[in-house]
Amino acid sequence: MRSVALNCDMNPDVNPDVNPVIVVHGGGASKISKDRKERVRQGIMKAAQAGYKILTEGGSAVDAVEGAVTILEDHPEFNAGCGSVLNANGDVEMDASIMNGKDLSAGAVSAVRCIANPIKLARLVMEKTTHCFLTDQGAAKFAAAMGVPTIPKEQLVTERNIKRLEKEKHEKGAPNSDCQKNLGTVGAVALDRKGNVAYATSTGGIVNKMVGRVGDTPCIGSGGYADNDIGAISTTGHGESILKVNLARLTLFQVEQGKTLEEAADTSLGYMKSKLKGLGGVILVSKAGDWAVRWTSASMPWAAAKDGKLHSGIDLEETSVTDLP
Repeated sequence: MRSVALNCDMNPDVNPDVNPVIVVHGGGASKISKDRKERVRQGIMKAAQAGYKILTEGGSAVDAVEGAVTILEDHPEFNAGCGSVLNANGDVEMDASIMNGKDLSAGAVSAVRCIANPIKLARLVMEKTTHCFLTDQGAAKFAAAMGVPTIPKEQLVTERNIKRLEKEKHEKGAPNSDCQKNLGTVGAVALDRKGNVAYATSTGGIVNKMVGRVGDTPCIGSGGYADNDIGAISTTGHGESILKVNLARLTLFQVEQGKTLEEAADTSLGYMKSKLKGLGGVILVSKAGDWAVRWTSASMPWAAAKDGKLHSGIDLEETSVTDLP
């Protein structure tokens, strides 16, 4: 089990002015080519720094996770927003969700097209409707009503993802259900100064997926969960496997039962792997400000910011720590 973790004794229940924490991931992966690694590393670190800046300036956990994920959606190296993989028709369909641990409010969208930042639309669903989840045409109509600009679909399609789809169709001729290949997602979890937690997760799904396929990312309890009484989690990995075990809520349930973040993640990821051969990863932050990163895939780009330090990594035993400006 690949892992990184940091613990502390701070408890927001007794100290209302907590040290803020943010953890960001760029998706589980079977491998990341050498030519992409540095771009991926810089992108994930930039997202964590931006989210941490929001927190240190007094912003909310929801603001921070939305801000961090927006940066990753705008980065073509990540499978979300403008880096989204293509479905069987060569189109981009994106999913996203966000949740506020203070009151369990949540918002999600699926199969959305022609918008730059699905995570922003998910937040609007959370804050401007009485619903939790909008999809496809309903989500598009809501986005228009909220003044969310549309963009040409070509702006979301990269040359790299065109080639990935061509390769997938040539090799398989059908949507790939390989638990080790289709693991791309981006996500963030945060704890703010007031002791509130939040998560955000966003994805373009899996290469060559059927039109209308929805994975775990927009599903509350699978793609992520946040509850001030426990903590927050964002997941990544094989979407169908994550859905079947409700990976996010399952992991937080283990925390509720008294396990450490690392033990809880190991238990739930191990269960998913043993039952379904599904690989993936999770990032967590507890209500006390502890954080952890665990994965069973070959690699997972991640970064965490706390106490003026930026921790980051991609592969096992590749952690770096730098001082934040």
